[in-house]
Amino acid sequence: MEKKHIKPGKENIVSFIPTGEYYYQKALQALNREKFEKAHKYLKRASELSPDDPHILMQYAIVEMENESYDHALDLLQNAHSIDPTETEIIFFLAEVNAHIGFLSDARKFAKKYVELDMTGVYAEEALEIIDFSEQGDWSLFEEDNFGSEILTIQEKARRMMEKGNFDQAIEVLEKLIEENPEFWAAYNNLALAYFYVGKVDQAKTLLHKVLEDNTGNLHALCNLAVVHYYDKNEQELSHLLNLLSKIQPYMLEHRYKLGATFALVGRYDDAYKWLRSLQKRGYEGDPGFYFWLSHSAYFSGHENEARHYWKQLIHIDPEKEGLEPWAGQQEGDSLKGMEHNRDFIVEKLENAYRSERMFGLFLLGKTAHHQEIMAHPEWVNLETYSIMEKWLLGHALGNGFKTNQPTERSFKRALEATEILYMDNHPVTIDGSFLFQMWFVLIERAIDKGYEFKNPKALAAAADYMFQSSRTQGITKKAFAEHYGITTPTLTKYINELTQYLPLFDN
Repeated sequence: MEKKHIKPGKENIVSFIPTGEYYYQKALQALNREKFEKAHKYLKRASELSPDDPHILMQYAIVEMENESYDHALDLLQNAHSIDPTETEIIFFLAEVNAHIGFLSDARKFAKKYVELDMTGVYAEEALEIIDFSEQGDWSLFEEDNFGSEILTIQEKARRMMEKGNFDQAIEVLEKLIEENPEFWAAYNNLALAYFYVGKVDQAKTLLHKVLEDNTGNLHALCNLAVVHYYDKNEQELSHLLNLLSKIQPYMLEHRYKLGATFALVGRYDDAYKWLRSLQKRGYEGDPGFYFWLSHSAYFSGHENEARHYWKQLIHIDPEKEGLEPWAGQQEGDSLKGMEHNRDFIVEKLENAYRSERMFGLFLLGKTAHHQEIMAHPEWVNLETYSIMEKWLLGHALGNGFKTNQPTERSFKRALEATEILYMDNHPVTIDGSFLFQMWFVLIERAIDKGYEFKNPKALAAAADYMFQSSRTQGITKKAFAEHYGITTPTLTKYINELTQYLPLFDN
């Protein structure tokens, strides 16, 4: 049969006019590939072409919520709901968007409706959380924001003073602000922190309790009070507050941030990571504080790769944070179970009445993953009361070098070189191993005071290690220790004899 050759004509041309469904499917493909900007563009076009399609409107609203355009998302969902009032997914997202905006009554109404229609639905658990959150009638979790721009500017000025360490100036500004605006709770919270950082702990507590009495459930006050009790080691009060905070399910981004940062600071890293991670794509991309706590909470909750990724983002924003990463001073994969990562153990050393114990604590300060946290406390590191050796050790912990322009300072530098050799061979520091370092810092303290020069750091580390181990374990030989440290047995014996004279039992 002869094939017919059909000539192209108008009747054979198919006109392609994209529909809302076409752009909707394109948007879903973009979302699956995590190309959110393209998805947003496609959904916008889809909603314009199909303004009466409730599923397109709902999906567009979900993307708008991710972009924090809550008002527009609410409009879209209300339109979708008017078109299809029985669609349970639309009802759930109406509950969620109202919770984000702070319309708790409407959030509760839609969450309850969702549960009534679909008790075993995909979003049932989240709907119940919204109901629980919105029914906390006595929890005024949302700060009053009906204050003029001038007041907010003054508040921001005081906050910047605090960031720069000018607490006395900030206190003066905040006290005046509260006097003129007795219900501006944010100023109370910042004033309480300023009091705390200048050592007025009781005044800080009193002020925070006043906020909670007059503005029940103020989240910032609860978090600040938890921080005060944490640093003050009031375990019972802290435990009560953390149990309380763990039950709160905030929808405002600011409160999620506050809750996450607080949990990170007090060591509840799993909770911290949950809240801070939920904010990653929600407006905190340029906030160095956010990435600082996100990296810490990720690291201590077992997400090391993520923590290093977040830290790179922080350094890109704030290069001055270089050296403050939670794994500073550690090799990748090092255990976090040593005493150098036990905050309470280090603080106990720093607050000890004996100088040698404080010196041990200051050395561990340079190794601990809690470095930033301890340094931020107003009383744990007290430079004004430190001896010259303690100041040198603090400088070492902070990564500062030695000028070595004085004989005593040069001797101390060599003593620290020996300490680092001991640490490399005895870390992570166990409870039993900590006694080696306690003995060693007694020797450093007494030997420096008597003019000892610490001439051979490697041999001195070997001697100290041998002295400690041989006093606790039988069968220890000088030959084995000398070989381990790469020195001769006569050299080891020489330095053992030199160090022994500085043990307390040889006092006249």
